[in-house]
Amino acid sequence: MLNFDFYNPTHILFGKGRIADLSRVVPADARVLVLYGGGSIKSNGVLDEVRQALSGHAVQEFSGIEPNPSYETLMRAVELVRNEKLDFLLAVGGGSVIDGTKFVAAAADFEGDPWSILEKRGANVVRALPFGSILTLPATGSEMNNGSVVTRKSLKAKMAFSSVHVFPKFSILDPAKTFTLPVRQIGNGVVDAYAHVMEQYMTYPVNSPVQDRFAEGILQTLIEEGPKALADPDDYDVRANVMWCATLALNGLIGAGVPQDWATHMVGHELTALYGLDHAQTLAIVLPSMLQVRKESKRAKLLQYAERVWGLKDGDEESRIDGAIEKTRNFFEQMGVKTRLTDYALGAENIDAVLSQLKSHRMVTLGERRDVTLAVSRQVLELSI
Repeated sequence: MLNFDFYNPTHILFGKGRIADLSRVVPADARVLVLYGGGSIKSNGVLDEVRQALSGHAVQEFSGIEPNPSYETLMRAVELVRNEKLDFLLAVGGGSVIDGTKFVAAAADFEGDPWSILEKRGANVVRALPFGSILTLPATGSEMNNGSVVTRKSLKAKMAFSSVHVFPKFSILDPAKTFTLPVRQIGNGVVDAYAHVMEQYMTYPVNSPVQDRFAEGILQTLIEEGPKALADPDDYDVRANVMWCATLALNGLIGAGVPQDWATHMVGHELTALYGLDHAQTLAIVLPSMLQVRKESKRAKLLQYAERVWGLKDGDEESRIDGAIEKTRNFFEQMGVKTRLTDYALGAENIDAVLSQLKSHRMVTLGERRDVTLAVSRQVLELSI
């Protein structure tokens, strides 16, 4: 096992009716900005519950944070925070709203050009406003980690940053608030969580059985519960299990002391920035091909994955590895997320633009061994057509 630091201060309030607890976890004298996306939290009653729970607080609202939150929109929120001297943020929504709120928290009191937070991946963040979150779409794990991804539309750049200063103070997870999610978002969320686990698990062995078993358990649970969430949207227990899987997939626990990959995500980010695909759609496209192209360097873990997650014990090594990759692709398809570039009207003519973006963002050597060169990324994309 590798050396590691593990720190996660986020207070999780899980279960039905927990929005009512806002009044005790938001400081009584806080000047609060509630940030959210579109109109779904209005139509499903979540915003009304938030307003009621914070009725004793000074509250303002900021709406319109997009999927793949844009720097341009978030800077308007930063200006509001600065002008109104607001001192506590509350994100209400999915990972995009929470990611966006992290950026606002870091940028509001930042000295210098806020874009440099993304350019330096958060290394220059020395403080941030406190914030909490109410999760309505389980997928990214942003509710219990210190990472964020922001898109600057004018540059077609999707950039990530992290900082110890942007852990949520608390996150409220009520599975019942996910009952009204569209089928597309349910499928995307399961695929997103699955890919997060794979980026930390599917590398090479370092004698970390605890992390491996945790990761395999999350993957198996997503495989079991994901299709149930599509088939029976109102099953509270299924939604609870999916929600908690998504949180555990990226709260730092399974990644502690093990090598991590993230090449799939970096390539996927460029597909989103250039062509507007959902984040989970890009992961579903890239991950199976990434495993196929890199199966020699990942052989030991692919064989472990094949046996422990998919129960593939018979046949030679190649057939087990290929079978596990195919089952992964089929699972994504089962969740309603297509896995080929051509499914999204993209093809060979789009690959050079993706590689150009990777190069401009200094993503020329990726992966746990830094061996995913631009040539390897090209192979992956060509295999994804």
